[in-house]
Amino acid sequence: MDIRKHGDYVIYQNTISMVYLKAAKDVLPDVTIEIDNSLNKGFYTLPSEPVSKQQVDAISARMKELIEADLPIIKEDGIYRLEDHCDYFYGGIAPSTGCAKLFELRKYAEGILLRFPYPTDPDVLPEYHDDKNLHIAFSEAKKWQQLLGVNYMPDLNEKIAGGKAKDLILLSEALHEKKIAEMADMITEGKKRIILIAGPSSSGKTTTAKRLSVQLRVNGLEPLYMGTDDYFVERSETPVDESGKPDYEGLGALDIELFNSNMNDLLAGREVDLPEFDFVKGTKIFGKRIMSIREDQPIIIEGIHALNGKLTEAIPDEEKFRIYISPFTQLNIDMHNRVPTTDARMLRRMVRDYKYRGKSAAGTIDQWSQVRAGEDENIFPFNGEADVVFNTVLTYELAVLKKYAQPLLEEIKEDQPEYSEARRLLELISGFDIIEDERAIPNNSILREFIGGSIFVE
Repeated sequence: MDIRKHGDYVIYQNTISMVYLKAAKDVLPDVTIEIDNSLNKGFYTLPSEPVSKQQVDAISARMKELIEADLPIIKEDGIYRLEDHCDYFYGGIAPSTGCAKLFELRKYAEGILLRFPYPTDPDVLPEYHDDKNLHIAFSEAKKWQQLLGVNYMPDLNEKIAGGKAKDLILLSEALHEKKIAEMADMITEGKKRIILIAGPSSSGKTTTAKRLSVQLRVNGLEPLYMGTDDYFVERSETPVDESGKPDYEGLGALDIELFNSNMNDLLAGREVDLPEFDFVKGTKIFGKRIMSIREDQPIIIEGIHALNGKLTEAIPDEEKFRIYISPFTQLNIDMHNRVPTTDARMLRRMVRDYKYRGKSAAGTIDQWSQVRAGEDENIFPFNGEADVVFNTVLTYELAVLKKYAQPLLEEIKEDQPEYSEARRLLELISGFDIIEDERAIPNNSILREFIGGSIFVE
């Protein structure tokens, strides 16, 4: 099994989860386990009652026994069986327990962390870091869903069937607006002037930045909105990657010295000639954006490197407020089947790529591994630097995205290399009912950035 391939990685996750659930059942027969969300290169799981470290260690020991025995995992009528434990997993499972040998189990917060190798280094467990901010974000999302009365996919379908989709949309959007307003209040009260927003692909960075700008104006401030794309180095100076191709994603592609100088001059009240990058000629153009700002005026900076301290290394830390955003999907299909955050983002991107860039679903899938590799290098290592994490997922969004994504995925033919991934995604969204009437989705919604109708995206 080559977990560097996304399909095999899903199979490894499913297999080690099956072994874990079987071992937990053997050790603690009266306890049920919910696979809650991704965390720390693994899964955060919740037992139905508190467990001790000793009990977690006992489950881990039992998992090792099951793996060493290389027991068969048998598929019968769509259900997988490992001895007396039966379960269902989207995306397939290995034929035996010995196929998933590497894992770690540790007690964490109120639950248990199940960790396993990551595709970029498949032969070792990733180094452990306490992702406190992400855990808080997922926990907040769980509370939101309990408030909305939607914990699993069938709950969402029930709301739609009962004619309550509009109410669900309005409440979900109100929760987003409240969180953005809270961030604006934190920035205002802290007198922060450099607002840094970063997140992986299809997180909704543009909409979040624009909505935050509106909330700061409500607080009496007039923020300046900027991206980092205008600070690319001259094309002739662009670094190259290992294959010799220009590396436009790395931090080295940006003129950090000029960026820091411009930002500090703005903070000091000096007039600054801000560049505009001409992507056709591959050079910065000056003389078109000459401006200064008042001493209470904040600057919102959005970009993939925004949380990397090297980007703003010459700017005083007391001026900065760092926001990490991503759609941390908490709405699961059932107790043991998650909707992976990366799949939620890929579906968003697939719909947007087709609508705004004329790209097929196959094209999005083909580029996704390259996108993920760039995120692993440039974004994820720095999310722990954030002052606040904003979960941009909307509880109802898969019921809307399905309408757009399903026909695009169905266009991928069996002889195309993206076919198996397309079928996996179709299986994943197959159980979601569709929200046909989108009129309740406001034009400043993050979802509008992908399906169209946004006041912030041209």
